[in-house]
Amino acid sequence: MEPENGTQISEFLLLGFSEDPELQPLIFGLFLSMYLITVFGNLLLILAVSSDSHLHTPMYFFLANLSFVDICFTSTTIPKMLWNIQTRSKVITYAGCVTQIYFLILFAVLDVFLLSVMAYDRFVAICHPLHYMVIMNPRLCGKLVMVSWIMCVLNSLL
Repeated sequence: MEPENGTQISEFLLLGFSEDPELQPLIFGLFLSMYLITVFGNLLLILAVSSDSHLHTPMYFFLANLSFVDICFTSTTIPKMLWNIQTRSKVITYAGCVTQIYFLILFAVLDVFLLSVMAYDRFVAICHPLHYMVIMNPRLCGKLVMVSWIMCVLNSLL
């Protein structure tokens, strides 16, 4: 009988940008400000698209969805990083790591899918300008976004 390793991994140690305690407040402030600018900028774009009826076109619908996904993408890692910097904790549980990786992959791939859908939207607008509103109707736009979400959820589960 061969000897086996019976240990189980329950948490991981995270390496930060710097071990220097004097740089930690600077790093925390820098990442907090970048995170807040990203979230508020994307929220402002979503608010502008939803409140102005002139922006209720397929391009802006996809742009608002992309902004929402960008908020979710940055929110998968930055809050945990800020928490680790503030508490000087360098530990993440195995379940927390797997969950974070799942959502990171989900929103990263969804960004790519939505950019592809936006490219298709622009293709239709340029190559078929007279049929654009018939081809890119709200029902098709909703289906394109829904299929993107479904494909990315299934891809992330792998």
